[in-house]
Amino acid sequence: QVQLVESGGGLVQAGDSLRLSCAASGRTFSIYDMGWFRQVPGQEREFVAGINSRVGITYYADSVKGRFTISRDNAKNTVYLQMNSLKPEDTAVYYCAATFRYRNDVGVNAGEYTYWGQGTQVTVSS
Repeated sequence: QVQLVESGGGLVQAGDSLRLSCAASGRTFSIYDMGWFRQVPGQEREFVAGINSRVGITYYADSVKGRFTISRDNAKNTVYLQMNSLKPEDTAVYYCAATFRYRNDVGVNAGEYTYWGQGTQVTVSS
């Protein structure tokens, strides 16, 4: 069982930066692939970024590539999402997710993730 708690959301202006954090419970954090998703009311949950546990590779949605960076600190049981050059279309609830996949790629589908945080709101004004 893994519990995830996101933090760092807020209201910012276009062009600003935010860093989201996701703290995980448990002593086996390092074996989990981690992902960030986002959701706008009335729309499906959308993959944003993911990081693989075995080989450490990362993968990004095209919409955030070059602006967002996912990273993890296994000693702190925490995964981060650094978001730069924010745009109004980045406005959403951001969710942290974890899964044990034992693969060398990054899962991009919400159904591949087992554990989810409660979400943190990010609002970008124009």
